[in-house]
Amino acid sequence: MSKVFVVSRKHLKLLGIALLLVVLTAAYLKWNQSQMMAGTPSADRIIHLVTVEYKTKLNDGKELEVYRWDPGTIRVRSGERVQLHITGVNGGSHPFVIEGLGIKGEVRKGETTIVEIDAERPGTYPILCLTHTAASQLSPMVAYIEVD
Repeated sequence: MSKVFVVSRKHLKLLGIALLLVVLTAAYLKWNQSQMMAGTPSADRIIHLVTVEYKTKLNDGKELEVYRWDPGTIRVRSGERVQLHITGVNGGSHPFVIEGLGIKGEVRKGETTIVEIDAERPGTYPILCLTHTAASQLSPMVAYIEVD
């Protein structure tokens, strides 16, 4: 026994519309994906830094204490907009300057300070803590922003 299927013009039109919608949706999704890949970044690059304290006690009972920024070196491309999110983990307060960029700020324990940088000129820019600068503290608290 053979079966016969009857397809009306109405069914053909509905099938055509459905196929057209599938093709248009696929084209839109492909175009939207390529726009996201080729477009400019929508947000600044965010780099996280923390304040770190190293402490030790020597055999003679003397304590050594050093404060650092971590990471100690940040690399940025020339022309890149960057946000530094600096979180105070150790130490009460760290007022700082970024030499060559005219930026000043302060990081407090338990808080995050956000600094925006437009890396326009290649060079090395130190982030200096104004509290921990003396050689008696073994080394200054300094990190570097390197702009290529």
